[in-house]
Amino acid sequence: MRARLIHRFDYRYSKPVQLGPHRFCLRPRPHGFQRLIDFRLEISPDPSQLYELLAAGGDTITRARFLGDTEAFSVVATSEVETFTPPLIEACLDEQMAQLPVAIGKLNPDLLSNLQGWLPNGQHDAAAADLAQEALIGSDGRSLNFLQQLIEIIQDRVKYTQRHVGPAWPAGRTLKERVGSCRDLAMLMIECCRSLGLPARFVSGYHLVDPAPERYDLHAWAEVYLQGAGWRGFDPSGKGAVDDRYIPVATSSRSDLTAAVSGTFSGPPGVESKLDWSISAEILSGSGNSARL
Repeated sequence: MRARLIHRFDYRYSKPVQLGPHRFCLRPRPHGFQRLIDFRLEISPDPSQLYELLAAGGDTITRARFLGDTEAFSVVATSEVETFTPPLIEACLDEQMAQLPVAIGKLNPDLLSNLQGWLPNGQHDAAAADLAQEALIGSDGRSLNFLQQLIEIIQDRVKYTQRHVGPAWPAGRTLKERVGSCRDLAMLMIECCRSLGLPARFVSGYHLVDPAPERYDLHAWAEVYLQGAGWRGFDPSGKGAVDDRYIPVATSSRSDLTAAVSGTFSGPPGVESKLDWSISAEILSGSGNSARL
């Protein structure tokens, strides 16, 4: 699939403010099953310093610094990408990764950050670990069966809802509330996978659903590392294994490091800010066959 996306942010301030350092995760990932054809980032007011850097997870992010005061701040990211259908996981998976739980000693040490629990002490959330064990029992210990069973249980226990404000919830809260956004469900799946030794990470990007919605939004899902198949995407708020209509932008072992725009501003007491945003997408060429578990 080939697509063009325009992602726009417009901030307005009730009084002049000074913009602090900002970080932008808006450049679609130019590797894996995706080719970045064109990318432009327009920022107003013009930054005094603007540069790209390679993040710890391998994605390209942009940093900016500003001088002077402003009452408005706009960011427009225009991307053109081409996505491809990955090969079937079953055809790629190494036998040692087919069975769960995974022995940590058999994994590349580079993956260790994607195995840590989300709790402050690095431990796994007990509620997520229990859910993972339940999915494991019904999967005959097979990793692909486990992932499918896990997604089905999550969708049965947690009602998906949109939530535009705030960070991803901890896994335990999502299970307790029995409701969650795409980023909450992704975090829950990640925590469950990690508790069984499956490396997993958070993904922020776009899902160009068919038919197109009235308004597109950023989407979040999980990527799980399967030896022989590598990083593969799974959407617990969707149909499971992702296909070529998913466009990854940023990935990290931590969900907060994938925010599209993050930064600070300072101004006089009582200053207020307002944000308007929009995402438009145009399919330039059609999709191929969907990826399957």
